[in-house]
This record gives sequence, C-alpha cells and structure tokens, in this order.
Amino acid sequence: MSPVGSKERPLEWRVLFWMCVLIAINQLGFGALVPSLPLYAQAFGVPASAIGMAVGIYGLARFVVALPAGKLADWMGRRPTIALGGLISGLGNLWCAYATAYPEFLVARFVAGFGAGLIVTTGHVVLADISTPERRGRILSIYQGTFIFAVGIGPLPGGLLAEYYGLAAPFIGTGCASLAAMAVAWFAVPETREFAQNRAANAGVMPPFITQLRLMMAQTGYMLVCLIGFMNAFVRTGGLFSIIPLIAVANYGMSPGEVGFAMVLGSVAGLIAAYPAGALSDKFGRKAIIVPATLVTGLTMVMFSYAPDAIWFGAAFVLWGIATSVGGAAPAAYAGDSAPKGMNAAALSTYRMTGDAGYVLGPFLIGLMVDLQGTTTALMVSAGMISLTAIAFAMWAPESHKV
Repeated sequence: MSPVGSKERPLEWRVLFWMCVLIAINQLGFGALVPSLPLYAQAFGVPASAIGMAVGIYGLARFVVALPAGKLADWMGRRPTIALGGLISGLGNLWCAYATAYPEFLVARFVAGFGAGLIVTTGHVVLADISTPERRGRILSIYQGTFIFAVGIGPLPGGLLAEYYGLAAPFIGTGCASLAAMAVAWFAVPETREFAQNRAANAGVMPPFITQLRLMMAQTGYMLVCLIGFMNAFVRTGGLFSIIPLIAVANYGMSPGEVGFAMVLGSVAGLIAAYPAGALSDKFGRKAIIVPATLVTGLTMVMFSYAPDAIWFGAAFVLWGIATSVGGAAPAAYAGDSAPKGMNAAALSTYRMTGDAGYVLGPFLIGLMVDLQGTTTALMVSAGMISLTAIAFAMWAPESHKV
C-alpha cells in the first residue's frame, strides 16, 4: 500500500503531534534565553560588540550543521538525528551556565547552536516525509505556529528564572528542555525515513547527496524560496530581535515587560492564523500565501519606523507575528514540494541553511546600517529588500502545488 493512503493518516497526525510537543519544549527553552542572554554575556566584562557574538555564533553553528544534518538524517535516520541534537544542545546550554570565561561561553554557545540545528533542520525533513502536497501546507503551518508561539512566550518564564534565581538559571532551564526534547524524539517520535524511501521506490537509484543538491539548485523556484527564507531570517534577527526593542523603549517609553507582552500577543496572533493560512496554501497554492505574507513583513518594518504612538507600535508586533507564522510555513511547504522523490533531506536542509545564513548576517549588517545611517534608514532598507524579494518570487517562481 502507498504510504500516502488513508490508512497512513493516523500515523501522520501522530508524528505531527509529537513533533509539535518536541519543538514546543525546545523552542520554549530558546525563547527563555532572550531576556538574559545579553546581560549574562555582559557579566563577563566584554564590550557590546563582543556581546553580539553570543547571538551570532549560535546562528553560525546552525548554518554550519544544516547540510550535514540532512546527510545524517538520511544515513542514521530522522529520530536518532533529532535525539542527538537534543543531547548536544542540552549539554551546550548547561555548559553555558557554568562557563568561567567569555571564550569558553562562546564555544558552549556554538555547541548549543550545533545541536539546535540538528533538531530544527531534521524536524522539517520529518514533516516533508509524512506530508503530501495536498496537506503539506496545513501540516507545516501547525508545526510552524507551535514553533513561533513557543519562542514568543519563552521570555516570560526565562525572565522570571533570571530574576529570582540568577542569570545562569535560564541556561540550566534551556539545557533541561533540550534534554526533554531528546527524550521525546527517542521514545515518542516514530521514524519517518521509510516514508521518503517508499515514495522514491519507483525513482530508481538515488544519486549522491551532492548531486541531489545540484538538482535542487537548478530550480529557479527553489532558489527563490530559499531567498525568501534568507530574507525572513535576516529581517527577523536583525530588526525585531536587535533594533526594534530599542526603538520601543527610546521612542515610545515602553518598558521591557511591555515589549515582551507585545511580542507574546504577536505570537498568539500567529498561532491563530497558522492553520487557516496552511489550509489556504493547500487550496489555492503556495504563492498565494508566500507573496502577501512577505510583503506584509516589509510593511511591518515601515510601521515600526513611523508608528505615531505605542498602540500602533504594538499593532505592528501583532501584524509581524501573523506574517512570521504564515510566512514561515508556506515557504517550507514550497521547498518540500520542490524536492524530487526521496530528496526531502537535501531540499529541506539547504532551505534551512539559507535561513540560518540570514540569522548570522542580519544582526551584523542591519546593525552596521544603524551605525551609519540610523534606525529608520536601516528598517526602510530592510523593508525594501524583503519586498523586492517578494516581487521577484511572484514574477519568476512557478507554483509548486498545482490545485
């Protein structure tokens, strides 16, 4: 029987449920570090430029591991790869909590990011394995909504841990969360590699992994959706995580708690919008969701720059949350659609790698624009770049899911 038959549906939803549990636990820990990471790094007595390295090196580790994660998922299996990522990330975060010098702390952050990269990349491969184009948008939207929501509410428990138990406490909590994600992967998530292998049974002998990458990169639509993923991460980490909270405090008198509350509202709005957007992408195609969501992301940059008061600024956070949730699932679905039979790992790992490149470059380049031209110019340039990417995708990317 085909692995996409109706009798396989219960297993698909079982895998999705446990993957959502796993990513919620893992990303809750990631979000918990947001309030305390700069302060913890500052406690080592390093300058502001060095503090930024604590953010960038985590993204660098995820970028480095993205392609090896796809290869490892094909060789060792999806479930062991995710479990290994949880173990490495857990140990890395616990190491961060007990680091005695800043260089040691940076190495520990790299280790934690390396493990997280295995989890995040292989998680998308798992969902590509279990889904078909007819349901891929909905499945990925549920997962992506859970992902964004967990990151968004993580700062609340993380801030409380730091306030009552010290700045190292969130790292201990995050380490424990990563180890819990490892346990969920090992004991609850079924292995899905056979799904991809069964679908590729009629495709003949699979080419080497590097040849698979070349086949993917020869597709215009796939390369453009990777650019969408890059720009979303570039603007998110460089703008929302690094610059916009400073604007909120300086220009609108918002407290850090109010900024955190606005981010939580955006995460809740994104969670609510995730499934309807996924259903629409399954019904009307991926481009019908990707293009508007990416343009709205650019619009939020304009709103953050010119909001007349704190209420409008908070509304921009909500709109951002919706655009991020919607704009995260549909491009991943497009990347999965673009994969030839049996090449899910190659397609999704490359897609994740380009996003992680934006994670690394966004804070540095947008921060440099702020230093040279100010926050408004930096955000408007970011808005223009991501909007042009959306227009290019609308013009030249073919629809991956024919309806």
